[in-house]
Amino acid sequence: MQAQAVCRKATAEDVDTLYELIKGYAEKGIMLPRSKETLQRQIGTFVVAEIDGEVVGCGSLCKLGDDLVEIRSLGISEGYKGQGIGSKLVDRLIEQAKEQNIGKVMALTYEVRFFERNGFQVVDKEIFRKSMDRLRQLPETALLRRNRRSKTLN
Repeated sequence: MQAQAVCRKATAEDVDTLYELIKGYAEKGIMLPRSKETLQRQIGTFVVAEIDGEVVGCGSLCKLGDDLVEIRSLGISEGYKGQGIGSKLVDRLIEQAKEQNIGKVMALTYEVRFFERNGFQVVDKEIFRKSMDRLRQLPETALLRRNRRSKTLN
């Protein structure tokens, strides 16, 4: 029986691992690169997945507006793909958005089917134009998931 992944908030100790994981995707042109300095500044936006104490996946939320966040830097280490770890990370990130009373979660991705399986729908990127100036240059598909508002008011 394979070990289960546990998701948790990232800490400063995770920066080097996050850097290497994201770098692998960036070198393939799948993900935007992040410097270690950027990761250190944004560590509070990241969630990691661990198996037996080893970080095997990550993802982050970027607030784009009062009611919109984007899932960014979602990646899984080689050898751990196809085990549901990405879906666990997405669930955790969506839960964080709900806790912040954010009603919409979007993603720009080449992995359309993965996000559709996780409750997202393909939408026209133009609906995010006010929130994201960089949309015009991006070839990825935009997807959106609407959350029910959290009952917790922060």
